[in-house]
Amino acid sequence: MKTKSGLSRLMGYAGTHKILLYLSWILSAMSALLALVPFWYIWRIIHDILEVSPDFSQAGSITHYGWLAVLFAVLSIVVYIAALMCSHLSAFRVAANIRKKLLSHIAVLPLGVIEKYGSGHLRRIVNTSSSATENYLAHRLPDKAGAIATPIGLLFLLLVFDWRLGILSLVPVVLGFLIMMKMTGAGMEEKMKEYQNALSDMSNEAVEYVRGIPVVKTFGQTIFSFKRFKASIDNYEKWVIAYTKALRLPMMFYTTAVNGVFAFLIAGGIIFTRNDVTSEFLLNLIFYIVITPVIGTTLTKIMFMSEDAMIVNDAMNRIDEVLNEKPLSEGRIHQAFSDNSITLEHVSYSYDGKKNALSDVSLSIKQGETVALVGASGSGKTTLANIITRFFDPQKGRILLGNTDIRDIPKELLMNKVSFVFQNSRLIKTSILENVRMGRPTATREEVVQALKAAQCMDIVEKLPNGIDTVVGVNSVYLSGGEQQRIAIARSILKNAPVLILDEATAFADPDNEVRVQEALSVLSKGKTVIMIAHRLSSITKADCIYVLQDGRIAESGTHRKLIEKGGIFSRMWKSYSEAAEWKITKEARG
Repeated sequence: MKTKSGLSRLMGYAGTHKILLYLSWILSAMSALLALVPFWYIWRIIHDILEVSPDFSQAGSITHYGWLAVLFAVLSIVVYIAALMCSHLSAFRVAANIRKKLLSHIAVLPLGVIEKYGSGHLRRIVNTSSSATENYLAHRLPDKAGAIATPIGLLFLLLVFDWRLGILSLVPVVLGFLIMMKMTGAGMEEKMKEYQNALSDMSNEAVEYVRGIPVVKTFGQTIFSFKRFKASIDNYEKWVIAYTKALRLPMMFYTTAVNGVFAFLIAGGIIFTRNDVTSEFLLNLIFYIVITPVIGTTLTKIMFMSEDAMIVNDAMNRIDEVLNEKPLSEGRIHQAFSDNSITLEHVSYSYDGKKNALSDVSLSIKQGETVALVGASGSGKTTLANIITRFFDPQKGRILLGNTDIRDIPKELLMNKVSFVFQNSRLIKTSILENVRMGRPTATREEVVQALKAAQCMDIVEKLPNGIDTVVGVNSVYLSGGEQQRIAIARSILKNAPVLILDEATAFADPDNEVRVQEALSVLSKGKTVIMIAHRLSSITKADCIYVLQDGRIAESGTHRKLIEKGGIFSRMWKSYSEAAEWKITKEARG
């Protein structure tokens, strides 16, 4: 099936405003043709001047022709403004429709898909890609219609007065077109895609870097701690420099060709007037010298339009890529159930279809148990937690909550069953009260206060200017990573879901906050089925079962004591962790 062009896909978003787009093209073409009429009157003025020279007082029609030239110039501008009004009205509607469709679709996508793209990448698609279509429809397409009409009118003007000079004027046009085709061909389209990829990667990594600044400051790291961000900047720099150098020669030849029309005309004038110079030939030569700069301007417009068309095509591909992501299927079971055990049966998942992040994982977590997931970075811990909470569905196997496949549980019911506390919990720019109330929107003010107390947050509330009504993120009111984490725990306490996922919940907390976070987690975890992802092995010694993941598989499982006695992977991890902790204590004691 043939892929639709970027323009045809854009038209699908125009709705009833499509007619305005067509009208803008017609008006722009008319404006371009009207803009050439003043050149005709300029020719008439030069003609009359040469005819009556040196008695210029006899040139009575010059003023008349001059005013007519001004009239058509103004008329051309008015028609062009009307074209832009039509194109802008439709362009704004198209961009708005794209953004609405994107945001509506993103809202129903699983969190795993959002995580795969990254917030910076998605933000760029929603904002920048839709803005590219807006600029293309509002300006470039009307200009393209004008740029197509201009050569048609120019061709008439160039050939009607002196066909020999007209053909000479077209030689640089042909050369310019050949060079332009070389610069804006299929290779350029691929380069444009690489350019947008480099920009998108840099934007995404920049967002993640800015979000991680509190950690950088806390641990005294530099920008080089964020290797991916620096790598994206280096990659963009390398690409832009290489691309600029590759286009250096073609652009130089193109500029020379489109601006070299005077050389062709002067050479032609010398050749054609070897025997005699007539006033008519001189008139035509002067006219061609006056009008030929329009050729270079028109060619340059066409070149940039070709580039914009590639940008829009790439933007539409990125938009369609997001829209082609499938939301998770809706569950069919609506009755409440009390069994909160979790079972994974032969679960496998791959992010790229090549290497499995999880391979044939089976485990069982009884209701009320606390289990821990440990392993090296990239072993599959977070993927396993995400799949249990249905951020995305496994490609093989199934996950049961109680005796029910989670794919059969409606999203709202499943989310009521599960709470999350991530390692980098975020608060939105609203009051502490509303941030906590997100856990249960119907909660009273008193219930929110009780949740804050249980989460050890009252010291935070007491120092804020307006207590729990203080808005986070304005008037210099900001919370540390550990304080944000405690507010997020208060939210989960208020929600009181029977299944709890803790993803490195104390990772960004300072020592004082870590103690308080641990106390809050103890309150939160009571009577719940808890899944902990942990790097600090001291926090999971009392877990009912520890699962050690390696390359997406469960390599070991058991209690802390049994795994130590086994002398396997976990035992070695514990030894390394204990030695590191001992070294740190010894170093602090010496300090």
